[in-house]
Amino acid sequence: MKVFVLLLCLLFLLADIPANAQPVWQANLDGKLAFYQTTDFGIMLAGTDNSLYAVDGQTGETLWRKRTRGLDETSITPIPATDLILVSTDVGDKSRVEAVDLLSGATLWRSDKVKGDVLQLAVEPSADLLAVVLVKKAKGKVGEEFKRTPIVHVFNLSNGEELWKKELESDVEMMPSRFDSDGEVAFTLDNYRPPLILDGRLFLFYEGVTSYDARTGKEGEREKFKVNEDNLALTEADPVFDEKFLYTSGRGKVRAVNRRSGEVEWEAKDLGVTPEMAVVGDVLYVRTGGQFTSIKDGEIREKGAFGVSAIDTKNGKTLWRYKGADKGLTNFVFADANTILVADKDDLITIDAKDGKRINKLEHDVEKAQFILINESGEAVIGGRDEIAAFRVEGRGLRVEGRVQSSKFKVQSSFLEIQNPKSKIQNREAIWRVKHKSPSRGVFRVVAGIALRATALYFRYGGLATSALNLVRGASVARSVLSLRWSGLKSRFSSFDLTTLASNSAKNYISGRISVFGIASRNADFLNRIRGLQAIDIPNASNIRGKIISSAINRVTPSRADVQESLLDRIDPARQVEKLSEYFLRRKRLAEIRGNYMYFYTDLPKPFDKKGLVGVNVHTGQDSRFILISEPDARFTTDETVGLLYSADGNRLQAFDVLER
Repeated sequence: MKVFVLLLCLLFLLADIPANAQPVWQANLDGKLAFYQTTDFGIMLAGTDNSLYAVDGQTGETLWRKRTRGLDETSITPIPATDLILVSTDVGDKSRVEAVDLLSGATLWRSDKVKGDVLQLAVEPSADLLAVVLVKKAKGKVGEEFKRTPIVHVFNLSNGEELWKKELESDVEMMPSRFDSDGEVAFTLDNYRPPLILDGRLFLFYEGVTSYDARTGKEGEREKFKVNEDNLALTEADPVFDEKFLYTSGRGKVRAVNRRSGEVEWEAKDLGVTPEMAVVGDVLYVRTGGQFTSIKDGEIREKGAFGVSAIDTKNGKTLWRYKGADKGLTNFVFADANTILVADKDDLITIDAKDGKRINKLEHDVEKAQFILINESGEAVIGGRDEIAAFRVEGRGLRVEGRVQSSKFKVQSSFLEIQNPKSKIQNREAIWRVKHKSPSRGVFRVVAGIALRATALYFRYGGLATSALNLVRGASVARSVLSLRWSGLKSRFSSFDLTTLASNSAKNYISGRISVFGIASRNADFLNRIRGLQAIDIPNASNIRGKIISSAINRVTPSRADVQESLLDRIDPARQVEKLSEYFLRRKRLAEIRGNYMYFYTDLPKPFDKKGLVGVNVHTGQDSRFILISEPDARFTTDETVGLLYSADGNRLQAFDVLER
């Protein structure tokens, strides 16, 4: 009887939810959408064959439109910690890159010296430096070997004056922007770590590790090695650093680069493939082996040797190695400063961070486990594309609890059913376990791609409640530097395996400080209103206007000559202040947000009885959200600050509600 009453109550609560959701808003553009992406300000950028649009992500209102032909998803590159985007265009044999104000569409500067699309960048606003990496004619077919020679240009950020450029000595193998096409697609450098500006030096990671003086281009330390082992993406770790060293990996070694001199002071050898590193105190922890994405077909491959090692940061001596992990190794996380958690294909393993000895191990029973995270309750959550399960972590071990909280929706049976608490539970070690299988109806390749993107959305927000970075000494400094880089991993995240995304998600934060160059920098009323809520830098006007620069660069006076439908130019000053304030507050909220929901594309139960997305709360295991969209575009994305999902249908950009239970 109790089960029947609970069922009736739940059905009553869901009765008012429409079974066929209509878009919250729809923007009809001037052609079929070639791409669309969100920005840190809650503004959508969408490109057609004819124009580039900036659309308010909450209302669907067009902020501005620029007539620009031939754009694709690699043509637009946000500059982190600023209000600018870079737009790369090719007209015949001519190419150019222009810095555009995201909020007004005005062009601040334009360079005709560059050729190709900006695929990665690093920026240091306080030093007025922008380093971009471009590749020409980067289009080909999935599955074919594709190589090009990247070119690095370093500019003054404020006015586009080129300081120096460097063409790499050889071609590097590139990665498709997506794997769901039989035709020609854009290729990217997403299989390499983006450049990094640190201590006045620019570090590149395409032909190994090379550093340059960021302002002069003078080459420093260099070590060449094959970066993509066995044609797998991101097999080497993103660099990490402490007060003295920058740590890099490659060719089975970890190197400590002196931040002051730029020289390698020590090497730790014979480690194997090292895709993840973290510094905690005087110890550098590294994960060796794991799961990686093949740049040929997007499939997951495993590469060992599998384990975790600890290295003394003072001299590079290996303190211990744990080799008890099996294939399918996930990322690692810290339950506390002394306890490391990692999962392999079978077990959840607890390792003592002091000596590398295994504390505990239990079978997780998660099929094809790809990631581990720690939720806000301190529980270890292990998951894959269609399942997640939580385990209690206590002190130096894992506590087995009898309380099991399975998903209340048994998706396989396509109807709503309350789990009988007296029914047989297959695995009692899990505090809760949720499984939502992908729909059986539809083209398998398309369904699989949508399902992967749905799960991957969580990692777009850097959703790990705790991670190695939280324990780094001087973490605020590390975050401020690591956030001043851009790679396609941030927007094309569903092209990667979940292990790689989990390893990087803690770094997908937004800098709390922003430098403004566009319309926001010239509105005194807005600046007075927002300055107390957000750290805003305004570059010195003498550095921007009136500076004598190369003839290849247009004088830096914002130009709206090619902008149509510019909303901020049409509205009165008071409303302009309101709109600007709203976008900056959205950015502030996004900088503070962490993902709480992992989405699964599945057959929704009655009363929906259709395909859609279920959002599972990673802290409770409850099915807490629903998005009623049966056939999303494979590139769909969400904005957690406004609770909307975006999808394209021909020339229409649509927004759908995220329904809370």
